[in-house]
Amino acid sequence: MIKKTMCAIAAVAVLAACEVVPVQTEAQGGAVQAKPSAPTLTQSQAARSFARVVQTVEPVAERECRVRTSGVNCDFNIIIDDRPNQPSNAYQTLDKKGRPVVVFTLPLIRDARNADELAFVLGHETAHHIAGHIERQQQNAVAGAVIFAGLATLTGGDANAVRSAQKLGAQVGARTYSKDFELEADALGTIITAKAGYNPIRGAEFFTRIPDPGDKFLGTHPPNAARIKIVRQTAAGL
Repeated sequence: MIKKTMCAIAAVAVLAACEVVPVQTEAQGGAVQAKPSAPTLTQSQAARSFARVVQTVEPVAERECRVRTSGVNCDFNIIIDDRPNQPSNAYQTLDKKGRPVVVFTLPLIRDARNADELAFVLGHETAHHIAGHIERQQQNAVAGAVIFAGLATLTGGDANAVRSAQKLGAQVGARTYSKDFELEADALGTIITAKAGYNPIRGAEFFTRIPDPGDKFLGTHPPNAARIKIVRQTAAGL
């Protein structure tokens, strides 16, 4: 029973960790959709620009990962989700062997107005891995599940009530510091973007075209203004 419960908690934590994306709304299970904008690049131009950005930014992100971490897999795998009808989205996760994976959907690549925006998004997502956000979210999820389950038990809840409390606690725990994680990734992503030779301030203009999450309680992302501010502050210190 305990083993099954912990597996369920871990599953919730991993799903929550996959929500650490730079553009997010409540649609499609946390995946975020950007507002449509008139593209300045053709499809072929966007594809070539993305390929150049990956070739340039990935080695920089890998170097930053090796300098800032110990015993962490820094071999990033950058892939494109070419399934039809996907939202404009990017996120970082881990494969079964623990290798960091950064996923871009085709609409996001097409929505980017320049290479700086693509570079910033890639820098942001690799920064999530370097900062260990998935592991930290998992830890927060487990802690939240234990606390909520304990409260349900103390108030006389039955087995179903305890399981529901564990699931809710895991979700709340995973979201507890998600806004801080996003700002951390924005700051480190700014450094990676700049070291790769791109303009992070111009890249962060992507935030001006996506829905603003505001400052919702237990929201996963901070207000867009706060994100642009941290990018400018970090860039000014470089």
